[in-house]
Amino acid sequence: MELQVQPKLIIHGGAGSSLHGKGGLEAVRRSLHTVIEEVYSLLLCGATASEAVVRGCQMLEDNPRFNAGTGSVLQSDGQIRMSASLMDGALGRFSGVINISRVKNPIELAQFLQNSPDRVLSDFGSAELAREMQIPSYNALTDLRLQEWIQERQDNFKSTMAGVVAEPELVETSNAGRGTIGVVALDAYGRLAAGTSTGGKGFERIGRVSDSSMPAGNYATSHAGVSCTGIGEDIIDECLAPRIVVRVTDGMSLKEAMHRSFGEAHQNKRDLGAIALDINGAIAWGKTSEILLAAYHDGEKIGDTLEWTGNELIGYC
Repeated sequence: MELQVQPKLIIHGGAGSSLHGKGGLEAVRRSLHTVIEEVYSLLLCGATASEAVVRGCQMLEDNPRFNAGTGSVLQSDGQIRMSASLMDGALGRFSGVINISRVKNPIELAQFLQNSPDRVLSDFGSAELAREMQIPSYNALTDLRLQEWIQERQDNFKSTMAGVVAEPELVETSNAGRGTIGVVALDAYGRLAAGTSTGGKGFERIGRVSDSSMPAGNYATSHAGVSCTGIGEDIIDECLAPRIVVRVTDGMSLKEAMHRSFGEAHQNKRDLGAIALDINGAIAWGKTSEILLAAYHDGEKIGDTLEWTGNELIGYC
């Protein structure tokens, strides 16, 4: 197939209130830019949007700094339960897994389910699928996340969620963010895809379901793709990802769709963020939180949002 357009890529590692100093900021920047460099090179070599999204999610899941895969937060009972989804915009197909344990890359199960008649599986079904796929058992627990949980247990779980980024200097502040990772890609053939993965809020009630395994938090069509982060319940209440995508489909520019959607979310006092691409190659991001951990490649250079701390609700290029 002949290459048609300049690929575009945007990724995120969560949203929150603070990176606690330059050390945390620069470490997160290196992590995000490393993913951008590898995944964008794949797009230039002809990888599809879905392939690029899966690879980007794998890399972010494998980085213990982020709350997905290795480095996932612990729930109230001290267990790790992860959720992930993939949406291929060209096919209009959503797939995902909910509250899966003991696998390294939940996004790989979401990818497998793209070609299944049953495309979203919960905990028991996800575990059975992992066995069928012969995925080796994997312990995603890290010392920092365990320390975080022990501290919260001693404090009777007063925090509503765990930290978005696992750094030694952040362990003391458990409400530092809302952790998810996500990737949205436009490939050289003009196709869009979005993927999102998370370890959850941390300390939550057993059985709670994240927006990351729903279209509310991860959605793509042939017009636009969006991956969300933040408090999952707020994202679900706004139905944020499809709200933005449908507005683009109905004729709004991506900038307009993001501006209106985040204006509404801000008015409704939601705590969330999102990254987005459209079919024309426009790149956009938004937040109602203080920071958004996102990076992108616009076809010429890498940029990020790590020092975007103003009051604007959206940014774009």
